[in-house]
Amino acid sequence: MDTHPKNIENLKDLKKIGHITPSSNTTLEPLTAMMTHPVSNLVSNHFTRITVKKISLDTEDTGRFEVDNMVAAATLLADADVDAILWNGTSGCWNGTGADVEMCRAITGEIDIPASTSTLAQYEVFERYGIEKFALAVPYLDDVTQKAIETYGEAGYEAVSYANLNKTVNTEFAAVPLDRIRQLLRDADSPEAECIAVVCTNFAAALVVEEMEQELGKPIFDSVAVTFWKALEMVGIEPPIPGWGTLFEAETVRSKLS
Repeated sequence: MDTHPKNIENLKDLKKIGHITPSSNTTLEPLTAMMTHPVSNLVSNHFTRITVKKISLDTEDTGRFEVDNMVAAATLLADADVDAILWNGTSGCWNGTGADVEMCRAITGEIDIPASTSTLAQYEVFERYGIEKFALAVPYLDDVTQKAIETYGEAGYEAVSYANLNKTVNTEFAAVPLDRIRQLLRDADSPEAECIAVVCTNFAAALVVEEMEQELGKPIFDSVAVTFWKALEMVGIEPPIPGWGTLFEAETVRSKLS
């Protein structure tokens, strides 16, 4: 199979997306590369890291996501003249939506590049699809999960059911087998849920989204996919990307290339 990108005259013509990632994350980069493949003649991804080894509500862990740390990471991405910057992490769901809003404001104010986050992108997807009630699927500890439910509730979205794996070490999130992720999605789902949100960017759920949407009969919005969807929108790219579920196959997207 020929996988060589076509129609590239100069790499400088690609839209450049900058991602701030947790240092121990080994999932979001390969998944983003896979999703990027169909549009690799249009966009490129560039990554920098902040120190994150585990997820908990301990002050030592929540403090990793302070604004100054994020602005410093974003400044490194700005050296590459990226067109957009995203915090490819879900700390907003336990540190609070306001923390993500402040982060984006500080990044854009410091380096004049538009910024967003995985949590803010998830809210935007919910709004566009008219989601009010959702099922939550996460690998996190019980207290982190409950904090996420509270944060989403404050934003106007009710978690009517949930399932979690009660894990804290970030590298363990990446090691969860796909069959276990499939079962987590089934366990999280409920008849009242209009969709399932998978909240974690070191979790391989994106690989099973399309098949599990067919099995469960509703959209599944995974953090890695949602972040990439938002990134594409920020740089003005909206082609359909088959194989990754409802989010990338909406009629409003497909019609642009029909």
